Formats: sequence, C-alpha cells, structure tokens
Amino acid sequence: MTELEIYISELCRAAKRASRAISGLSTAKKNAALLRIADVLEQSTHEIVEANEVDLKNPAVPPNMVDRLKLGEDRVRAVAAAVREVAALPDPVGGGERWVRPNGLIITRERVPLGVIAIIYEARPNVTVDAAALCIKTGNAVVLRGGKEAINTNRVLVGVMQRALEEEGVAPAAVSLVDDVTREGTKILMRQRGLVDALIPRGGASLIKSVVENASVPVIETGAGNCHVYIDKNADLDMAVKIAVNAKVSRPSVCNAVETLLVHSDVAREFLPLFAEALESQSVELRGCERTREILPGIKEATDQDYYTEYNDFILAVKVVDSVGEAIEHINKYGTMHSEAIVTRDIAAAEQFRRGVDAAAIYVNASTRFTDGGEFGFGAEIGISTQKLHARGPMGLAELTTVKYYVLGNGQTR
Repeated sequence: MTELEIYISELCRAAKRASRAISGLSTAKKNAALLRIADVLEQSTHEIVEANEVDLKNPAVPPNMVDRLKLGEDRVRAVAAAVREVAALPDPVGGGERWVRPNGLIITRERVPLGVIAIIYEARPNVTVDAAALCIKTGNAVVLRGGKEAINTNRVLVGVMQRALEEEGVAPAAVSLVDDVTREGTKILMRQRGLVDALIPRGGASLIKSVVENASVPVIETGAGNCHVYIDKNADLDMAVKIAVNAKVSRPSVCNAVETLLVHSDVAREFLPLFAEALESQSVELRGCERTREILPGIKEATDQDYYTEYNDFILAVKVVDSVGEAIEHINKYGTMHSEAIVTRDIAAAEQFRRGVDAAAIYVNASTRFTDGGEFGFGAEIGISTQKLHARGPMGLAELTTVKYYVLGNGQTR
C-alpha cells in the first residue's frame, strides 16, 4: 500500500470506530454536541474567515465559484444557526413500527444510522458543517473530502468541530477530513469497501459521473441541476417574469438555479421582450433557438450542448415550444431529474406537466430555487438526490438512516 492509501484507510478505520460509539448516543447527547459546535463556530469566526480569504485569493478559482466559496461573518453565523436548527429537529433514530404475527412473534422495525458516510464535494464550505451536523444528529460518522478550492477553510472548520466534539466527550473522529485533494486520493476513498457504508457526491455532473463509475462502495447520486422553467400559453406573464428571473439570478451558482427557459409559442412574442428587459441589469447572457432569436435578434444561438449544460453562471438557454408535451419531452431529454417548474393558470396543463416530467421536485407557479432542505422544513440537507433508490430530493435526517428489525419470540420455531 502507498502512504496515501494507508492514510485514507486509517482515517476511515477511525471513522468506523467512532461510528460505533456515536450510534449509541442519546438524542440529548447528540444535541449537546451540535449546540457546542454552533457555539465554537461563532467563537472561531475570525479564524474561519481568515482561512477562507486565503482560499478566495487563489487565482485558480473561477469567477462563478467565488460566491459558493465565500464564507464571511454573516455566513458563518448562518452556518451556526443551521446547526442549531438541526439540533432542534426530531431525532429519526429509534421509534418505528411494531406488529404481532399470528404465531406470536413481535416484530419491530426501527431506524438506525447508516454507519460511516463519505462525502465528496466541491467549493461550498458550508457543506462541510451541514454534512457533519446531519451525520452527528443521525448517529453517523462522516469522512469529508472537499475540493482543493476550499481546503484551508475546510481544515479550520473540521478542526473547530473536532474541538467541540472533544469538549462534549464525543469521539472527534466522528467528523474527519481527507487532507488530500488529488484525484488519486479521491479514488482511494471511493474504494473503502467495508469501512465506508455510503458515499455521497455533491457537485457538478463530471464529479458525480466520476464517482458513480469508479466507486466500489454504495453511492447516492446528488447534485447536478440542469433545471428548467416552462412558461405555458396560459401563464400570468408578470408572474412568469418574476419566477424566471428569480430562478436564474438569485444565486446562479447553485444546483436549483434554472439553466433553460422554455416558452410556449403563443406567448413568446409578448413574454420574451418583457423577460429580456427584466434581465438587462443582471448581465445574463441569453442563448436561444431560431424562433427565440427572431424575437430577440441580438442574442447568441443556442446549440444542442447548451441545452445539456449546467452553467452555474449568468447564462441561460431559451427555447420556444408549441405545447406542454413538447416542453416535457425537452426536459426529460436534457434535464438531470432535479427541479422543474411550469408557470400556468391551466390546471390541466399543470397536471400534465406534473405527471409527465421525471424529476425529484416539480413546481407549479413557483421558482425552482426552493429545492432545499431548509425550505422544505427538513433543516440543513446533505444534498439533493436525483436518483430513485433509497432517497430522492432534499436528503434530510431520515435519508441518512436505514432500518433494523427486532423480532421477539417465546420459543417459536419454523
């Protein structure tokens, strides 16, 4: 084994030992640890911001990633507040259902932690804390592997959380960081079968593809968000402009931001100039189909690749369609099954869209930007799952648990 293989293997072994300890903690003990983490985060704000500024000065960080990477004083307070929100949520571990079989066996199905969860993610350092908080609340240990862009911030954040855990008498290895940002290190982490119980990638399509193709441990796919807003012929156009602008510009670097706008041909000539005018002050680059460019002649031509692209930037592809069915067909071809929206006053059109589009979250007359654990009332989320097995949509506490069956008998045999 190489030194890197030994290092990552030992890190995961320590996490496995910590997972056994943390899985038996009471709800009160887990909550106390979380509240202590929140307090120490706030007390360490200067240290965190200082490390984050070092990361932000890295010239290799692309401009569209800066917003996701930045962790100023306000965001540190928001991260600490999110940890307190997780502490206040009900503990999903335990409880469960109980039933009695005709032979007298009493069967109980309870929720239990997954064990060790590894998370590979990109530039958002708030994920470091959100993931750790959710894992602690559910009695899991977490092994974090953030991107090279945030390595200094992540080192400080994990150090702060380990310090808080130790002060509360909880194994610090319940939260650990792979302090290696090479591709080789990532591949080694993906292959820790027997030590890592679930691997969750958070990031762009290329990261998720790499994890799915190379991992030998169970993977829960999350993240890639090629999201759409469809403006129906029966839409309230003022509402449609408001929703589409919000979905694109409120935070374009995140996975629930819209990347393609679909507009029904019956309202395209009225809607598109209104929409373009609303975007003038936002510096959004529009790329459109031939019919879109007839209405907005100054914009770039959209290629087939544009419709597949998750820009995470101030770029938006636009296409004019002739029906709800054509919009559904486009979304199911180019989308990533994340979040899709229709703006319409037609109940039948909304229902056709809801049933026809294959995605984790479907919106009617609302922005896709709401696909978020906090907005759904789950607290912080570990990611947005775009797959169909085990978990789909915002992954909160329940999705970080599995089940165990307890069977009580009095001598029954089969």
